[in-house]
Amino acid sequence: MNYTLNQLQIFLKVAQLKSITKAAVELNLTQPAVSIQLKNFQEQFESPLIEIVGKKIYVTDFGIEVSGLIEQILTQVESISNLNKEKNKRLTGKLRIAVVSTGKYVMPYFLTDFLKLNAEVTLLMDVNNRAGVIYSLENNEIDLALVSVLPDKRNFESLELLPNNLFLVGKETIKSKKKGGESINFSELPFIYREKGSATRRTMERFIEKKKIQPVKKLELTSNEAVKQAVLAGLGYSIMPEIGIRNELTNGLLHIVPAKGLPITTSWQLIWLKGKQHTLVSKSFLQHLKMEKDSIIAKHFS
Repeated sequence: MNYTLNQLQIFLKVAQLKSITKAAVELNLTQPAVSIQLKNFQEQFESPLIEIVGKKIYVTDFGIEVSGLIEQILTQVESISNLNKEKNKRLTGKLRIAVVSTGKYVMPYFLTDFLKLNAEVTLLMDVNNRAGVIYSLENNEIDLALVSVLPDKRNFESLELLPNNLFLVGKETIKSKKKGGESINFSELPFIYREKGSATRRTMERFIEKKKIQPVKKLELTSNEAVKQAVLAGLGYSIMPEIGIRNELTNGLLHIVPAKGLPITTSWQLIWLKGKQHTLVSKSFLQHLKMEKDSIIAKHFS
């Protein structure tokens, strides 16, 4: 047996209407096309499916049995088609994102509503240092990356999400002794650094260079959270993104050191490789952000 879905549909319609002409009209086919497919279908059976007496078509008992089975088959085919349509309405698959360590305070707020709306999407989020995030991006291991300073290479596209303000902070309050100016001796402050390659480290080094400070280098740590804990312990001062220390500033556990040139403002940006062939999931997520990012910022970051 080697009949096609088209032949099944044609035979069933002929059996129902008992007319090749009417079947051709309903199926939007020519009468010869219906006759040929009907003949090809009949040739696969030893018993006749229909009998033509005069100009009338009669369905044989065998043909009635076959047409009943065809109805069941076509119902199942329609169910498969509907399932496919329904599945296309439901977004399924993986969303792969890498974020720099401080980005863990940002990215979840931009993901929450999207993941609630699309419960069958699986999130794979890697929190890494900047070098690790850029490596994953350049090797196409992820769909999107969240960074606060854009990579030097311009082989990417980006979507700006949120301003990123960085302040000099410490456990102890330091006030300027001079009205309208600075008399803080920054060279006496023990500085806590992020690791080399970190965007926060680069920002801090530029501030130090601009101020011509000869810093006391106290510690070098590999995550924003580790730096925060060291500052909370009173081990020194550091330039940190406000987003990661909001609670500590509000509760008075950390204090901003006033300094000209601060805060330094960069921006949180979602980036991807130029020419990237986005999956349906990552494409839908980007569309969601373009439409909803302003309301997300107003709700969580105002």
